[in-house]
Amino acid sequence: MSTARVDTLTSWHADWRGLRVAVLGLSTTGFSVADTLAELGADVYVFTESADEEYARLLPVIGARLWTGPLHEVPEELAAFEPEVVVASPGFEPRHPVIAWTQERGTPLWGDIELAWRVRDKVLRPDGSPADWMLITGTNGKTTTTRLTASMLVAGGLRAAPVGNIGVPVLDAVRDPGGFDVLVVEVSSHQLWYLGLAPVDGPDPLSPYAAVCLNLADDHLEWHGSFQAYRDAKAVVYRNTRVACVYNKSDVATREMVEDADVVEGARAIGFDLGVPGPSDLGVVDGILVDRAFLAERHSSALELTTVSELAAEGLGAPHIVSNILAAAALARSRDVEPAAIRAALRSFALDPHRIQVVAVHEGVTWIDDSKATNPHAAASSLAAYPGALWIVGGMLKGVDIAPLVAGRGGGAKAAIVIGADRTDVLAAFARHAPEVPVFEVDPAETENVMARVVDLALDVARDGDVVLLAPAAASFDQFSSYADRGTRFADAVRERISAGEGGARDHDDTAPDAGA
Repeated sequence: MSTARVDTLTSWHADWRGLRVAVLGLSTTGFSVADTLAELGADVYVFTESADEEYARLLPVIGARLWTGPLHEVPEELAAFEPEVVVASPGFEPRHPVIAWTQERGTPLWGDIELAWRVRDKVLRPDGSPADWMLITGTNGKTTTTRLTASMLVAGGLRAAPVGNIGVPVLDAVRDPGGFDVLVVEVSSHQLWYLGLAPVDGPDPLSPYAAVCLNLADDHLEWHGSFQAYRDAKAVVYRNTRVACVYNKSDVATREMVEDADVVEGARAIGFDLGVPGPSDLGVVDGILVDRAFLAERHSSALELTTVSELAAEGLGAPHIVSNILAAAALARSRDVEPAAIRAALRSFALDPHRIQVVAVHEGVTWIDDSKATNPHAAASSLAAYPGALWIVGGMLKGVDIAPLVAGRGGGAKAAIVIGADRTDVLAAFARHAPEVPVFEVDPAETENVMARVVDLALDVARDGDVVLLAPAAASFDQFSSYADRGTRFADAVRERISAGEGGARDHDDTAPDAGA
């Protein structure tokens, strides 16, 4: 199939009229794609296994067609449509039959990020240029860092918005008539895989102002098929970066990604971690967060951004949050945001719910909801922030081996309460790597009451000064509708026990209940 016409479609003002585009999926992202293409005048046909009622109702209004049904094979209607471009929602994995069919016939295959970059010039800045893009990815910390970066940019006087995988489709921001100076785009490994299909030297390839991969650890292996494929997708974030490639000095994989990346000449590598920074880094010196990258005298001096004690007073003192703050500050400083503005942004910043959120402190026991810790890497950060916690762990492991986490951090837990569908692997990991830790198991059949049972078990173990930490290291969809639902049910159960006069350290002797209760 000829892609000559598609190669010319690198502007909102190009001729998109009549272009046959198949859109796969009708989630928030899928609808933003269909709506954008319909506005451009393309012939849009959406294919999805299920459709939200509101989106299904709106499609004919915007002039798009809808097909719903099984997609385990290519629908006849899709083949007959003969799409000139296919735009897939991030949920469609590389081995999906429709994705394989698309690639076999040579049809250009995009994700929403590719489309958004091509039409980014719909609304321009006063100087006539489109908004700069900053890309943020990583196994953990993406959303927090995206929000932090946008907050710092706004505090610095720039029109900025956090978009992408954070929940607001980048296509909606591109079409916002108010326009922006900077779009801070959270990109998942799924979105980056699709972005990586475009050749580095293709027509108008995505070229971010700055980019960061925060960290890399096992996750989404069932989608990518292997850790190497997952790593390669994440590395796409640095491709064609113009000004700053920000990387985690404590994670060698991110440094290697920068070293291997094809970037615009002049782009700088900027490191961050919790240690003393070098001349092109951000880090921590005697409890002070400093910038030694974006100042002329960086070989002999540094700029103070804030202090660890100030962050702790705002609930931002956990080590992995401090690391996210340094990464965000590096991105903001690359755009000349002053240290005072960064400090001001941090004073008004609050973490999203279910991210190391203190649910309650009652009678000496602190209850913490970190339900967003949906993989071992994230849970390890939580356990590092709260050593000796009573750990609530388990769910859907997504093909990831939890044993290294249990071996590395699990032995420091006061006790473990195991929930979820993949309990066998979790229980086996504790038996092998942390046999001294008391382990309690909640029957997965108790879905409606699982968190009430969890809290009751925790109360039997918790003593004055203890932390009860929900950091499951697993996805939630086995027993809950989302990580937010899981965290909310946990918080509700804690508050119910407190209102009933419980929720603190119970009077009991030093003998914990038998493991396996």
